Amino acid sequence: MSDPPAQHFTILYFASAATYTQKASERFPAPMTLADLFRRLEKSYPGIGEKVLTSCLFTINLEYVDGNEDALRSTVIKEDDETLSTLK
Repeated sequence: MSDPPAQHFTILYFASAATYTQKASERFPAPMTLADLFRRLEKSYPGIGEKVLTSCLFTINLEYVDGNEDALRSTVIKEDDETLSTLK
């Protein structure tokens, strides 16, 4: 996979997230909080929040991110970060 364009990050989709989005990866502008990413994904893929994201674990640059509301609002995905969604 090529590097994301400047001021973007890449999300890698696995398992149900890949099936739901019908994509293996996608690029988004950075910076963005994890909560903003979830809202954006819900807008692009209606129902993904309830059907997929609630049962996923997320990593940013191979570090797991806590899925509580405070962490979602405070976790910022930066330029060139690699975000993965995997099933719990």
